[in-house]
Amino acid sequence: MTALLVRGACAIIGFWLATQWVTGVAFDDSATLLFSGLLLGVINAVVRPVLVILTLPFTMVTLGLFLFVINATTVALVAWLLPGMHVAGFHAALMSAILVSIVSWIGNAFARS
Repeated sequence: MTALLVRGACAIIGFWLATQWVTGVAFDDSATLLFSGLLLGVINAVVRPVLVILTLPFTMVTLGLFLFVINATTVALVAWLLPGMHVAGFHAALMSAILVSIVSWIGNAFARS
């Protein structure tokens, strides 16, 4: 349960940083920001593994770089499902996914220690 809360908090912080640093990412209100972290966690638990398996040949050929496209796709899916979250294009989704991944990596490292 604690790990789930840490992941959700990291996603929320990552999305907040994306609104500050990435042009083209916006939230209508703070409740939408909170729900986006929750929804990203659900999509990463359900949809992302299916996408990773279906695109495994592309991922192997690109030496894992295609995972960035999958991460950007999950962020774009969150924006599509959540009214009030706005992501303007693939570049904004990719940069948001990278920020959320970095913040999650740091948060999980602190949570383990």
